[in-house]
Amino acid sequence: MDIAELADEAWEITGGGRRRAVLGLAGPPGAGKSTLAGALVTTVERAHGGGAAGYLPLDGFHLSNRQLERLGLTDRKGSAPSFDVRGYGALLRRVHEDTAHDIYVPDYDRTLHEPVAARHLLGPGTRLVVTEGNYLACPEPGWREARRSMEAVWYVEAPDEVRDARLVERQLAGGRDAAGARAWVDGNDHPNGEWVKRSRAHCDRVLRAGEVTGIALDG
Repeated sequence: MDIAELADEAWEITGGGRRRAVLGLAGPPGAGKSTLAGALVTTVERAHGGGAAGYLPLDGFHLSNRQLERLGLTDRKGSAPSFDVRGYGALLRRVHEDTAHDIYVPDYDRTLHEPVAARHLLGPGTRLVVTEGNYLACPEPGWREARRSMEAVWYVEAPDEVRDARLVERQLAGGRDAAGARAWVDGNDHPNGEWVKRSRAHCDRVLRAGEVTGIALDG
């Protein structure tokens, strides 16, 4: 399936632009969720105009390093408890309830290693909101409430060896040495991914690496 066809399917969730809708992209770390989300937003905007689609990443709800230290979660950054899931759910509800004003969306900065406010904008004309993150389809408290604000959730998957290589490269790019990158992926990203895989059955469809043409699901 070409990315343009997939974007058309995503747009249909909005009733052809008649209403605002949220599409979630779930899946384990390194599967390509953020790359696909960006491609969907760009392709929808190309077809329906600037601002027709917007991006709302779960990563913007990472707890700060200060809060992770307070909670004893520094070594588990990226795990489900290291996110402000209720804040995430509240913003998703606002996306549906407040369609007359600009909504500013946080993101995570991999250079600062901290969440940053207001990196993305959803305008009143935004109809398709693409949100992505590891835990969107998990049935545990907090996550299942957030899921209710999504009209559909698609699961993005890639072979474990492909994800592993991407995750190690991500840690190297973030400043860890080879041994530190390997230890982080094995001790944190891998168990997080195994937990996320259990949520696959709760998604509306599955997109596999190589299935979507026109983009490379590489991050």
